[in-house]
Amino acid sequence: MVQEILEKIKKTKVLVVGDLMLDRYWQGEVERISPEAPVPIVGINREHIRELPGGAANVARNVTALGAECTLLGITGDDPDAKTLKKKLEQEDRVKCDFVTDETIQTIVKLRIISQNQQLIRLDFESPITRKHSQRLEEKMQEYLRTHDAVVFSDYGKGSLTRVSSMIANAKKSKKPALVDPKGDDYSIYRNATMITPNRKEFERVAGRFSNDGELIEKANRMIKELCFESILVTRGSEGMNWIDPDDLPGSRLHGTRAREVYDVTGAGDTVIATIGAGVAAKI
Repeated sequence: MVQEILEKIKKTKVLVVGDLMLDRYWQGEVERISPEAPVPIVGINREHIRELPGGAANVARNVTALGAECTLLGITGDDPDAKTLKKKLEQEDRVKCDFVTDETIQTIVKLRIISQNQQLIRLDFESPITRKHSQRLEEKMQEYLRTHDAVVFSDYGKGSLTRVSSMIANAKKSKKPALVDPKGDDYSIYRNATMITPNRKEFERVAGRFSNDGELIEKANRMIKELCFESILVTRGSEGMNWIDPDDLPGSRLHGTRAREVYDVTGAGDTVIATIGAGVAAKI
């Protein structure tokens, strides 16, 4: 059964559009406290410096890991970090990249300092994206719609998807499923999306708190009706995830989890939207 699903996914092409970033990890040992201030001194070993695609780029990596073809659209600066990101994606993860270059910004980088499997601090390097470049991103998306089976929008609130409403409309007009990993407290910008995949905190921020599955289903169904979604997937960490679909009685499927000890949950939502996107593209 699993092999049959993977074979179907291999025949699909997924278009991923969203906020691009480079995740940089510096790992070292803490052996003393600084005499200048009460902070730990981390001795960084150059062999333990890693760089990985993040944000929408991580979604694309997950899509290709499942066997599907993937084209990634996003906005970067004109800098070495953008070149590193593209090189890693195309060589290591078989992702086709078509980036809009904004010379006025720096490519988003998230630098994490780690010691003994614990994240000590994260430093974010970013600058605002102009509306002109988000419009160019929409134009690029339109060029690729015909040749892809589904579109995944990965919104980290960094400005690449300021035109997401018209992007979704274009996808629906082309009869392509549009799935969204949302951000912020205004989900009306994702109106008519096929599915959104917020985590519990993100969902409650918009729909209000819930204490049981019944309340979750009620709030999700109300949102689906108001914003014309086909379904909503709410991820709930160790509690699993709920798939709410009004056409699939009793209205919600609870998918459980198997607990694992991890020190970094970075990218968990990316894996979810990539898996769902590949499945939808394959009509599973």
